[in-house]
Amino acid sequence: MNTRNQQRNPVLLAHGIDDTGAVFYKMTDYLKQQGWSIYTLNLVPNNGEVGLDELAKQLADYVATTFAPEQPLDLVGFSMGGIVSRYYVQRLGGIKRVQRFITISSPHYGTMIAYASQRPGCVQMRPNSIFLKDLNSDAAMLKQINFTSIWTPYDLMILPANSSQMPVGEEVIVPVAMHPWMLRDSRSLAVVAQALTEPIKSYPQFGHTDNFQKLPLGSGNT
Repeated sequence: MNTRNQQRNPVLLAHGIDDTGAVFYKMTDYLKQQGWSIYTLNLVPNNGEVGLDELAKQLADYVATTFAPEQPLDLVGFSMGGIVSRYYVQRLGGIKRVQRFITISSPHYGTMIAYASQRPGCVQMRPNSIFLKDLNSDAAMLKQINFTSIWTPYDLMILPANSSQMPVGEEVIVPVAMHPWMLRDSRSLAVVAQALTEPIKSYPQFGHTDNFQKLPLGSGNT
């Protein structure tokens, strides 16, 4: 058992809007029982008052101060936290150390709900926002790592729900009735655990992205 645990990367969980790391209480317990070391951080402010790129810098700082420089890690982002995590991976060097990356009900192509607020972080999560267009323009970068997108077709926070789909990586649909339940439903937890046990992809130069072609917007099943 100890040998198996040592082979597992630490797992960092990034929460969504108006949440804190405490929202992962059930997932944390579930994964710890299976031998993972779990870390959470609180993104501040958590209500969209600052851009997601600013929150991603907080995530990057947390990684830099919490883990040894050569320590690889796995990253799980819920809702807004998935987009914050993508910015860290794609723009702030996270691609060099994140080996498994999972998003859960994240608005990769935006959500209509974001039109209800003028806060910068919410504006960035609107469909066709400049922020998301830029981030999606080189989503092919995520082919370098184990990337999994988990979503539910019944999501009423991510509108349309298939905005959580991505044109790269693995896609898993979990028919959960409500957005927040994605972090508590036993089916979702099992999918996360499975993704965290998948063998790591191997590339000659991990983190090198220059040769990856940019994907056209909407090239996924959106």
